[in-house]
Amino acid sequence: MPNNLEVKNSSILVTQYIARQPIFDGDKSIFAYELLYRDSVNNAFPVGTTDGQATGRLFFNALMLVGIEKLTLNQTAFINLSSEGLLEDLPKLLQPENTVIEIVERTENIELVVERVIELKKAGYVFALDDYDSHEKWQPLLSLIDYIKLEVEEPVIKTSMLLKKLKRNFPNIKIVVERIETYDEFRQLKEAGCDYFQGFFFAHPEMLSYNSIEPLKMAVLDLLRCTSRTDLDFNEINQRISKDVGLTARVLKLVNARSANKNLVITSIPQAVVYLGEDSIRKFVRVLALSELGSDKPSELTRLGLCRAQFMQIILEPGGKVIAEQGYLVGLMSVLDAILDMELEAIAKEFSLGAELSGALLSFEGMMGNSLHLIKAVEEDNWQLAKKLLETIRPASNIETVFSAMLDARQYADELLATIIEQD
Repeated sequence: MPNNLEVKNSSILVTQYIARQPIFDGDKSIFAYELLYRDSVNNAFPVGTTDGQATGRLFFNALMLVGIEKLTLNQTAFINLSSEGLLEDLPKLLQPENTVIEIVERTENIELVVERVIELKKAGYVFALDDYDSHEKWQPLLSLIDYIKLEVEEPVIKTSMLLKKLKRNFPNIKIVVERIETYDEFRQLKEAGCDYFQGFFFAHPEMLSYNSIEPLKMAVLDLLRCTSRTDLDFNEINQRISKDVGLTARVLKLVNARSANKNLVITSIPQAVVYLGEDSIRKFVRVLALSELGSDKPSELTRLGLCRAQFMQIILEPGGKVIAEQGYLVGLMSVLDAILDMELEAIAKEFSLGAELSGALLSFEGMMGNSLHLIKAVEEDNWQLAKKLLETIRPASNIETVFSAMLDARQYADELLATIIEQD
């Protein structure tokens, strides 16, 4: 792996944060949630974070790992998108049916943004213009927008007058007013024709937290280099992704999010990569680049996952390439319960592992299950059980095969993480 870039790299268990604030209709029923990037328990947009960084981290750490449906309780999601994110086609990483893309007030390159909005609307995406200020630069976008978001001004009559003007000029656009703090403001704006309402009068942003694992930054940079080429080498892409638990989890979730086939079963990382295709893989990697992910020290859970994955691949290689690749995935996924603080049953379902891989992961079923059971027996120094399992998996092999595979697997994990530590 190239190691000539001086960047900090790591893969550690972290707590991620996101806030959601409900948007109400005129009857005070929840219409949607706005999802807001946060980096701590402090319920505020982090100082020093750019729109591009916030977009990348929100997409990568929340939308693609946890999923919009869970974050919004199956309601529509309003999501702020930076200029870079919009021009990089990040919305295409998500299904358009339950998403409203907010174009933020700091958006630049309006001409290019207009072109991209036109293209995305043809694919069914819906847009809102955030914090509209009547500036003339927004004129080319107004005929394309589905929602306009206003902030309450003092006196509130100013907001009501702007709202009525917009309603006259753009009768098909729905108006959302933010920062409503009193009943009187709500009443006046409703009388003026406001469609949807948001603010502390209804509800403060609600903080949500969840465990996540951040990918190795070197893996992200390697992927960025790979996808910058005209012709993608899918084998190379697969090798980069398969060495990182965080990347693997997100790729599998991305496949689920993009698939209209609810019966799709993913059995290996190469299958997931090929299914996504060049376009989605390039967009996925750009999310990583935008988010500037990285942290301070390599995770022992990451080391354990890599070691299990490589061990299972070695042990299963005599059975052929397919089962060896599937074994690698099972080994990598076997640490996600600790990483994501989820039950393995939920993980198997979330990542569409299918009956065979799920059985291996949950109940040690089949050759892959026995191989996972074997590596766990070795980890626990239960050599009596290890010998019995080896007889089932590879009857012609002796225990030296396990010693050799374990040594190779540990060396594989150690060398991969050592490469990363050298960049610190």
